[in-house]
Amino acid sequence: MARNIAELAHCLARDAEAVCRHYLSNGRRQGNYWLVGDVNNTPGRSLFVRLKGGESGKDARGKWRDAATAEHGDLLDVIRGSCGLVDFHDVMDEARRFLSLPRPKPEPEWRRQQSSTPTGSSESARRLFAMSRSIAGTVVETYLRNRGIAALHGTANLRFHPRCYYRVDAHSPTQTWPAMIAAVTDFGGTITGAHRTWLDPSGQDKAPIDTPRRAMGHLLGNAVRFGLAQDVMAAGEGIETVLSLRSVMPIMPMAAALSAAHLAAILFPAPLRRLYIVRDNDAAGDGAAASLIDRANAVGIEAIVLSPTLEDFNEDLRWLGADELRAAIKAQLAPEDVARFLELPA
Repeated sequence: MARNIAELAHCLARDAEAVCRHYLSNGRRQGNYWLVGDVNNTPGRSLFVRLKGGESGKDARGKWRDAATAEHGDLLDVIRGSCGLVDFHDVMDEARRFLSLPRPKPEPEWRRQQSSTPTGSSESARRLFAMSRSIAGTVVETYLRNRGIAALHGTANLRFHPRCYYRVDAHSPTQTWPAMIAAVTDFGGTITGAHRTWLDPSGQDKAPIDTPRRAMGHLLGNAVRFGLAQDVMAAGEGIETVLSLRSVMPIMPMAAALSAAHLAAILFPAPLRRLYIVRDNDAAGDGAAASLIDRANAVGIEAIVLSPTLEDFNEDLRWLGADELRAAIKAQLAPEDVARFLELPA
């Protein structure tokens, strides 16, 4: 494989400017360099890629260095960073696609199993999250606001990746779309997984692909967390559902388990005494709520179900409005939690 990697890097370097224009589109040429913010295609000037130079050595064309971090590498690293690829086989496939080269025959299963960072692992999730950046001013923020979600405080575990890798299956061509990357964490804040929501570049909706949402890493029992859970918390399925509820209860700690099955299996923090179960209005939501009630009651935790008027709380927020959502939630909360958590209109 080393020879193939070197050959791909050499082929990319021969047309370094075209590679930069495609994968580092937020940068620009200045003299013999391409300047951009970082290898993830963030606007800026701290990273510079050599467009001219020799065939090898640190001054070779295609080599880059980030003056802000002292990181350096070649154009394969640019492809990995800008596309959000966490498996090097995928990086090589994307490079071949760009160069219009045929894909090699699949490696034997025994060789693939030797990979130190398997696709979908917790380490892959951590790398993907590290490659991403703040959602402020990005299509992620546009997407959430278009869904009625304006309360974006305390959402550092949501990030934006401008060119996140996507393909239908192992035999399909690579695509890249903007994506919302959510960190799945344990109680200590360690990232155990990541959830990707691929978005249309306009931010008006999810990307027009078969499965615009996918998770990776270790999810069972963990969640996308908003706030530090203490004696009271709320847990639901989807990120948008939970963020919608935060629009009217901005200080209650909440967690998105990402599916009904994972909601039913979510772990309880030690101080928890009351759990609000944020159900979706469907059969899967009913099953998850029933299972979670039994688990909570078995360990002395009071469980209260919060039910939407429509299909889920994001629909309630978008179609009924924050005032009606607030009134519906007020009727379902424990009396002592109304004053503590519910944000009442001025």
